[in-house]
Amino acid sequence: MYDSLIARDLRPSGLSRAHRRPSSEWRTINMLAARLPKRLPAFTLSERRHISFSLPRRSDALFVHRDTPYNNPKIAFEFNAENMKRAQEIISRYPPQYKKAAVIPLLDLGQRQNKGWTSISVMNSVAKLLEMPPMRVYEVATFYTMFNREPIGTHFVQVCTTTPCMLRGSTEILDTCLAHAGGIKPGQTSKDGKFTVIEVECQGACSNAPMLVVGDDFYEDLTPATTKKVLDAFSRGEKPKPGPQSGRRTSENSAGLTNLTGKPYGPGEFCTPEFQ
Repeated sequence: MYDSLIARDLRPSGLSRAHRRPSSEWRTINMLAARLPKRLPAFTLSERRHISFSLPRRSDALFVHRDTPYNNPKIAFEFNAENMKRAQEIISRYPPQYKKAAVIPLLDLGQRQNKGWTSISVMNSVAKLLEMPPMRVYEVATFYTMFNREPIGTHFVQVCTTTPCMLRGSTEILDTCLAHAGGIKPGQTSKDGKFTVIEVECQGACSNAPMLVVGDDFYEDLTPATTKKVLDAFSRGEKPKPGPQSGRRTSENSAGLTNLTGKPYGPGEFCTPEFQ
């Protein structure tokens, strides 16, 4: 292919002299073309990729629904009386023509009633309540990672492994959680059904890194030892106290107060006499 291209000298002879490139430019183009390989490298069948699709990559989540014995539209779901009252209160916050804006809080409400995961029946129930096309609800539920598309354990453990936590030892915290749950991998549930452990991105508690979330509670300033202590408490059916596990009250300096240690200025202090 390139041989014939070079042989023709690439110069469009049909153009008028005024529109032709200078000979020096064509010599440069021909020189560059001569350096191109005469044949394109051959690819094996496994290396070849058609333009119509990408190579598959494994993921811990499937973003399309597949009916299973435990997750299919034939399994009924309805909000109980308490949650229906709550759902109506949420919907009332929006103008009638915009009640579909309540889709996220209603999916969250349905997930909490459905033992921590959002089944296709939960989505369909929310769509019916908000008078939305079911596909619009599916789009929301598959976009936000807060909605669990598969059943989870009694205690849903989310370990932050983003940069601040990673620098403070989140890898060891994750390994401790996985080992405590029976040597599972991230995204899996322990055999006794008590723990599901996943990796998550930043949870907004960087000043108390490393940390994890169990349900709605944050457990911060963790070490492998305190992590095991927290998980052991959950295993016994207890609920350990949320927050820092290092003795800090919140996110104050662990070394103690280092500034603002003197008497604060009073009104008018250090002002000129006319302002005192």
